[in-house]
Amino acid sequence: MTVSKDTETEIRRLFFAEHWKRGTIAAQLGVHPDVVARAIGPLGPAPVCVARTAARVIEPYTSFVDETLTSYPRLVATRLFDMLRERGYTGSLRSLRRYVQTARPRPKAEAFLRLHTLAGEQAQVDWAHVGELLVPGGRRPLWMFLMVLSYSRASFAELVLSLDAHSLRRSLVRAAAFFAGLPRQWLFDNPKTVVLERHGDAVRFHPLLLDTAAALHVQPRLCAPYQPQEKGRVERSVRFFKERFFAARSIHSIAHGNAQLLDFIHAIAHPRPHPIWPERSVADVFEEEQKRLLPLPDLLPSTDMVSPIAVDSRAFVRLDTNRYSVPHTYAGRTLTLAASDTELRLLDANQAVAHHPRCWGRNQWLELPEHRAQLVQEKRAARELKGRDRLRSEVPNIDPLIERWVDVGRNLGSMVSRTLSLLDAFGAPVLREVVADMLEHGTHDPGAMAILCEQRRRLRGEPRPSVLVFGDHVQERDVVPHDLGGYDV
Repeated sequence: MTVSKDTETEIRRLFFAEHWKRGTIAAQLGVHPDVVARAIGPLGPAPVCVARTAARVIEPYTSFVDETLTSYPRLVATRLFDMLRERGYTGSLRSLRRYVQTARPRPKAEAFLRLHTLAGEQAQVDWAHVGELLVPGGRRPLWMFLMVLSYSRASFAELVLSLDAHSLRRSLVRAAAFFAGLPRQWLFDNPKTVVLERHGDAVRFHPLLLDTAAALHVQPRLCAPYQPQEKGRVERSVRFFKERFFAARSIHSIAHGNAQLLDFIHAIAHPRPHPIWPERSVADVFEEEQKRLLPLPDLLPSTDMVSPIAVDSRAFVRLDTNRYSVPHTYAGRTLTLAASDTELRLLDANQAVAHHPRCWGRNQWLELPEHRAQLVQEKRAARELKGRDRLRSEVPNIDPLIERWVDVGRNLGSMVSRTLSLLDAFGAPVLREVVADMLEHGTHDPGAMAILCEQRRRLRGEPRPSVLVFGDHVQERDVVPHDLGGYDV
């Protein structure tokens, strides 16, 4: 930028006579800072003198700083400053930092080799944390399992709530079914669900992974520790899914989330351009690669978790903080557990004795009504306790009300029995609303509870319950008022 002689003269006057800073001159005169520097010329103050002064202060300590940084290249300048102060350094931290910037060893730049895998040769596998899911009893971390075919970049993804070896096996088999074929290699990172021990190239894989790989004729392989670039295709796909699918999206259930995820893969992930051949889509390249995949076996391996499990004295088994009921005759015995991510079966030899939907909540009790009925018939004294368990299961907010019954000295068995009658007559949703209302107003009378249930039933416009909770003598009639004048004195 060229300026007039008058402007150059004014710049020199403001700098040398008025001692304005260069930035101030540039801002006030509306010129570029380079113009100010050119106008001031070589007669301006040279910052080199300051640097030389700082260098003279630190010069006796440069060999110590160089030696220390050679051994500890990431050591911060403030720690070096403390070490030099103990050795007599009187300079400033700023001067030391200026020297450290030039003396610190530069890390060697690593060159990466770009690899092109053959069609159908390799699939890369990883997990990504994508949020939390609200479940009964608390929250669970939500994970995405992701498999990417290295050649075509075709992907399979699903949401999971567990990262154990059984979850991995389920996802691998589902990925094989999704691709309608198998690659020759699975490339993993080094999590405990994949590798139990590793020392250099000596690896001990998880036995469940080896069983699945043997059944599907696939070779499991590991990338080097702390080298995520070796599985860069799946790492980039994780970022793609997080930015394009999970951003600003709420997941309310596993089933709903997986359905949306599958739609996203078919509608967006596979139609996108291939990173190497942008004129072709991922789906087009996958169609080519699919012909090179290994065929699926005639029967896919079972992915159920099968293990012995002990039944406690209350005829419940425990899995992942949740308890599931079995017939009371199996209390204290050992059964065989067969669990998937959606259902749970309990077997005695080859005979199924109980079947439950898999619960992913926390500290939940799942009791089948027929199991409770069998136990009540077996032991009549258990009716009260079992009634309370049923109330807690269907009306989770009833515990404070039970405590009030105990505090005021009411017969707990009678209160539970009458409340169960209301539960059978009006249903759990109505009873939950009534219990919340009673707790809010500090009442505990079962008669008031029955009246509130009836009021709620009328507000909802529901038919009168078939179970008469007020007794046969109570009829639903219109009351006609009569003249009260005879009561006057």
